[in-house]
Amino acid sequence: MKVNGKDVELKEGSNVLDLLDNYKLDKNKVVIEVNHIILDGEDYNNYIINKEDTVEIISFVGGG
Repeated sequence: MKVNGKDVELKEGSNVLDLLDNYKLDKNKVVIEVNHIILDGEDYNNYIINKEDTVEIISFVGGG
């Protein structure tokens, strides 16, 4: 799969939460897009990532 433009390998059967854990990211501070579709945060546990998927992780950044 591609994550933010880079080839990444995850264990087969991994879901979006596994991917976020791999990057040590808080699910409440990101938006996940898979194959140009934004996933609802409630679906992160149920969506199994396939090796053909293209994933974009968009992080919220605060500032002033």
